[in-house]
Amino acid sequence: MKKVKSVLFGSMALLILASGCSTVNKMNRTEKGAVIGTAGGAAAGAIIGKVAGNAGLGAIIGAVVGGAGGAIIGRNMDKQAEQIKQTVPDAKVERVGEGIMVEFNSAVLFKVNKFDLSDQSKESLNKLITILNTYPDTDIEVQGHTDSTGTKAYNQTLSVNRAIAVANYLLDHNINSARVTTKGYGPDVPKYPNATAEGRAQNRRVEFIITANEKMQQEAKQQAGQK
Repeated sequence: MKKVKSVLFGSMALLILASGCSTVNKMNRTEKGAVIGTAGGAAAGAIIGKVAGNAGLGAIIGAVVGGAGGAIIGRNMDKQAEQIKQTVPDAKVERVGEGIMVEFNSAVLFKVNKFDLSDQSKESLNKLITILNTYPDTDIEVQGHTDSTGTKAYNQTLSVNRAIAVANYLLDHNINSARVTTKGYGPDVPKYPNATAEGRAQNRRVEFIITANEKMQQEAKQQAGQK
C-alpha cells in the first residue's frame, strides 16, 4: 500500500509539473481536493504550492487528512468559510480541500510601505477574529506578500513585519498563540501578474491559511473510523 501511494504521489506531482501553474490555478475546489487526497502530505504541499505560485494552497495540502475524516473536516470548513464570507466583506474567501484561504489586500490593512494596522483594518480583522474564536480547533498561518517593485530584501522584511503585526493583533484578541504561525514571502509567490499596476496591487496582500489542528484531525478520524 505504501508503495502504491508513493507511485500515485509521484505521478500526480509529475502531471502538475508538466502542466504548469496555469493548470493548478484553474482547478476548481473539487479538483484541488482530488489532488490533495491523492498526493497528501507536506512534501506534496511544497511541490504543488510552488508550482501553483500559491503558498496557501501548499500549506493546506501539507495539513491534509484525506479519506472520510477529511470529508468531515471539509464540511466543518464549508460552514466556517460561509460565515467568513458573510461577516468579512473586505476579504476574499476560498475553500480548498480541507482548508480555507482568506485574502486581504494590503490596502485594506496598511498604508503604503507601512506595517502598523489602521483603525479601519482593525475593524475588518475584528470581524474575522469573531469567526476564528468560534472555531478554536483550527491552525492559522498568517502570510505576508508583496509585489515585485523595490528591492527583494526590503519587500521580504515588509512582508514579515506585516504578517507579524496581524498575528500579534490576533493574539491580543484571544486567539491562542499555539494556533498561529507567520511567514513572509516578499515578492516570491505572486498570485497575480506583476506586469500591471492592478496585478501588483493585488499581490500586496496578507493571507490567512486556516487548517484543522491535531485535535480536529483526530476527532474527524475517530468519527470516520479512520486510522
